Amino acid sequence: MTDVPPDPSFHALPEPVIEPPRRWRPSMVWAIPLLAALIGLSLVVQVLWQRGPTITVSFSSAEGIEPGKTKVKFKDVDVGDVKTVRLAQDRSRAVVTIELVKDARQLAVADSRFWVVRPRFAGSGISGLGTLLSGSYIGVDAGHSSDDRFDFVGLDDPPVVASDIPGRRFRLLAEDIGSLDIGSPVYFRRIEVGHVESFALEPDGHRIALQIFVKSPYDHFIMADSRFWHASGVDLRMDSAGVRLETQSLAAILMGGIAFETPGGPAAAAADGTEFSLATNHAEAMKTPDGAPETVVLRFRQSVRGLAVGAPVDFRGIEIGVVRFIGLKFDPDSDDFSAPVTVDIYPDRLASQDAASKSSDHAVRVARVADLVHRGLRAQLRTGSLLTGQLYVAMDFFPETPPVRFDSRAQPLEIPTVPSDMEELQQQVQSILRKLDKIPFDTLGQDVHRALVSLDVGLRRIDTLVRRTDSDLLPEIRDSLQDMRRTMEATQASLAGDSPLQQDTRQALRGVAEATRSLKALSDSLNRHPESLVRGKKGTDQ
Repeated sequence: MTDVPPDPSFHALPEPVIEPPRRWRPSMVWAIPLLAALIGLSLVVQVLWQRGPTITVSFSSAEGIEPGKTKVKFKDVDVGDVKTVRLAQDRSRAVVTIELVKDARQLAVADSRFWVVRPRFAGSGISGLGTLLSGSYIGVDAGHSSDDRFDFVGLDDPPVVASDIPGRRFRLLAEDIGSLDIGSPVYFRRIEVGHVESFALEPDGHRIALQIFVKSPYDHFIMADSRFWHASGVDLRMDSAGVRLETQSLAAILMGGIAFETPGGPAAAAADGTEFSLATNHAEAMKTPDGAPETVVLRFRQSVRGLAVGAPVDFRGIEIGVVRFIGLKFDPDSDDFSAPVTVDIYPDRLASQDAASKSSDHAVRVARVADLVHRGLRAQLRTGSLLTGQLYVAMDFFPETPPVRFDSRAQPLEIPTVPSDMEELQQQVQSILRKLDKIPFDTLGQDVHRALVSLDVGLRRIDTLVRRTDSDLLPEIRDSLQDMRRTMEATQASLAGDSPLQQDTRQALRGVAEATRSLKALSDSLNRHPESLVRGKKGTDQ
C-alpha cells in the first residue's frame, strides 16, 4: 500500500468555533398538563386525607346490597360506602367491605352494630318504608368501646333500642312467651317505658329468657321486689272462680306487652341485669312468693272431666297449689282405670309466717304431710262453677274415712282421695234406682186396679145411701127443726118484758141472795166463836 501525499489545500480550511449550548426554557404548552397533574395530586391527597378505615361486615344475606350504590348511614347521615360484596370461604355468609369516612372513624369500635335497613313487617310494627324508593342501606349503631375493630357480624334484625339511649336492661324468665315479640312494649302504670330486646329458650328447655330495656328515668322505679306480668291482648278466663276479663291499652291488645309494679313500701333499686320472673297475669304476679313446691300425686277413681291443668288446689278456701298434669293409668290389682293427677303444693302456705315453721328440709315436709294424712287429710274433686262446669281439687280433713297406708318414701308423694259429693249423690241415686227396679210394678198395678174397682163399688153404694137420705131423712129433719123453732119462739115470748115467769124468777133469786147472806153471817160467827156449837150463844139460856 502506497502512501498518498497530503493535499496542500487541506490546511487552508477554517477552524470550527465551539459555542456553549443555550439554556432550555419550558414552553407554555406544558403548563396545562402540569396544572392538571397538580390538581389531581391534590385531589388524591384530599381523598386519602378524608378516607376513613376500611371494615368488613358479614351478613346472612346480601339482599338489597349493591357495591358502589349502597350507602352506610348513621342517624340518616352518610358515613361510608359499600365497595365489594363477596362470599365467605365457607359460603355461609356474605362479606361486605365498607369504606368509612374520616369523621366516622369512631364507629369502628368493638361494640358497634350494623344491619341492613329494608322494609320490615313484624308484630312490633312496620319499619323501613322509606327504602321502598331510595333503596336499602346499612344502618349503624355507634358503640362506646375504646377498642378498635374492623371485622363485624351484622344483625339480622335492627336493634330495638339505640346504644346512646340512657336506661338499664333486665332479664325475665317466663314459662310461655305468649304474644310477645322483639320490640313489644314494657308498661309502667300504662305508660310505655321500654321494649323487649330479645328472647331465647333456656338450655334446659323449661323456660324462656327475655331481655328488656327500660328507659331512664323510669328504670329507677324497678326495685328488687318488683313484679312483672304479661299484659298482652285480652285476658278472658272462665274457671272455677267464674268469668274474668282483664285488658290493657289498645297497643298491648294488638302487639302484646309486659307490665310491672312494685308492691309495698320503698325498697332498694334493682341493679342492671337483675333477673325477675314473668307471671301470666297481674293476680299471679302480686301473690306472696312461696318456697319450693312439693310435687304430689292424687289418684282419682272417677271422671275428671272439667278438671284442667292450672286448676287450683284449695284447702278450706285458701289456694295452696296448682294442677300440673292429668293422666290415665290402668291398675292391674283392681282391674280398673284411675286418673293420677299431679299437683304442686306449696307447704309454706299451710305454715305460719315465722321463719322457724318454714323449713326447707324435705324430710320435715314429708313428716308434716304424713301427720296430716294420718289425721284424715284427703283430696276431693269439687265443682267450682256451675256455669262453666270447671272442677278444682279441694283438700280437707275427713275423720270418718278409713285409715290408709302412707308411703313417705314414694317419689312423688301420694295423698289419698275420697269421692266427690256429686259422685256420692250419683251412687245414692243409682242405689235408689236399683231398689226401684226390684219393685214388682206389674203385680202392684193389678192390685191397684182391683183396689180401684172396689173403690168404685164403694162410691156407688155411698151414692145410693146419699140418695136415700135425701128422700127419706131430710123431710123428717126439716119437720123437727120447725118444731124446735116454734119451741124457741114460745120460750122467748115467756121471758120477754114483765111476764109472771120473769117476776117469779126474780123473787126466787132474791130469796137465794138472802139465804146466802144468812149463811155468810153464820159462817163468820162460827169462825169467831167456834165454842158456840157446844156451849151455845152467850146471853142465852142453856
